[in-house]
Amino acid sequence: METKKKVPTINKVAYALGTGGGNVFSQIAAAFLLQYYTDTALIGAGAIATMFLVCRVFDGISDLVMGGVIDKTRTKWGKARPWLIISGPLSLLGIVLLMNVPMSLSDGGKLVYAYVTYIFMAVIVYTIYGIANTAMLPLMTKNPDEHTMLATFAAVGNNAIGLVAGSAITPLVMNYGWKVSSIVLGLVACVLILFSGLMNKEVGTEDNLQKKEAIPMKQQLPAVLKNKYFFLLLLVGVFTLLMNANAIGAQIYYCNFVLGNMGFMSVLMIAGQLPGLLILFLMPYISKKYSKQAFLLIGSVFLILGFVISGLAGSNTTMLVIGTVIRSLGAGPLLSAVFALVPDVVEYGYWKFGIRSEGLISSAQSVGSKVGIGLGSALTGWILAAVGYNPTELVQSAAVVNAVKFDYTWLGAIFSVVILLIVLMLNVEKYADQYRKAE
Repeated sequence: METKKKVPTINKVAYALGTGGGNVFSQIAAAFLLQYYTDTALIGAGAIATMFLVCRVFDGISDLVMGGVIDKTRTKWGKARPWLIISGPLSLLGIVLLMNVPMSLSDGGKLVYAYVTYIFMAVIVYTIYGIANTAMLPLMTKNPDEHTMLATFAAVGNNAIGLVAGSAITPLVMNYGWKVSSIVLGLVACVLILFSGLMNKEVGTEDNLQKKEAIPMKQQLPAVLKNKYFFLLLLVGVFTLLMNANAIGAQIYYCNFVLGNMGFMSVLMIAGQLPGLLILFLMPYISKKYSKQAFLLIGSVFLILGFVISGLAGSNTTMLVIGTVIRSLGAGPLLSAVFALVPDVVEYGYWKFGIRSEGLISSAQSVGSKVGIGLGSALTGWILAAVGYNPTELVQSAAVVNAVKFDYTWLGAIFSVVILLIVLMLNVEKYADQYRKAE
């Protein structure tokens, strides 16, 4: 019966809103954080890029630890749900701290403050949220079709709220400053995440409570590390978010130095997210008729094409919007179908190795997304530092302008080719009949 039970629409909507709530921080981190640090807090681009990279080391550790913690959690509320609820208020606190570097501090003091608050938000809070939210998907239902529907709702919520937040941040900051903007954005994230955590329940909670002996990490971890699809999920997440974060991070500089129009940032944010939101409605049909991998392959091809068109656009805004729209049609599948594949990888691992590890396998999605966002933002910072970017100069050198052009377009095309090659190997669904019979 559990494999046929459907999730009520209100719960799917709640899960979508909670997923979108987490994307508020992703939008800040990918599109605005580097620019905030360099141009408002006046911290060197190279120093911030290094900070993003250093924090990825801690991120990898915290994700695996949190995945293990969720797998060992036994409460009447479930395994992942309590952690999802806790992450709501922590997100509010983390976002407010992150975007309010005290300007009275010395240069070194500001960098230390940035390290501490970024580690708190990205390494601790977002780890708790990301793994708990991803683990909820296979825990809310055993119905594979409902997994796809939940992932579709989540992707729509993620993109829709990301679109609103990404488009609203620039006017919010311009009119009210970073302090008020951080409070507003933090409250939105907190409320949406709490709504999901309080509305949704896990199936089989009573059975979990009866199983007093949790499988120890020393047994879970080797089983997960033998699962090749765990690593492929991780790699797709890394390169997809690396591509996306790098493009979005470079976008604000592209608008400023190549187009000479900072206000065009909002146009590109809409063009870069709305089409990706619309294509998600095709995922249940394509996934059922063909496979989730097929949806990912379509996305990879659109990504490559979109970046190439943008690379040829230069300062032609019409051509640039067309390329961004096509890129968005590719990013939508990549940011959603991978999420939908988590239950398949969980069941494959249980079938092959006899251990079900929703938490640890969900950490692949969390590690991939955060490493990708961090490296993507860091890459833009390193490129700017390498060509001598100085935020106090009104007119930037030709080297800076050319570097921004390459960073925003052709580098994304290269990453997209890598994504396509990884997706070709992500064929876990060919074992679906076997691991579903083994449940």
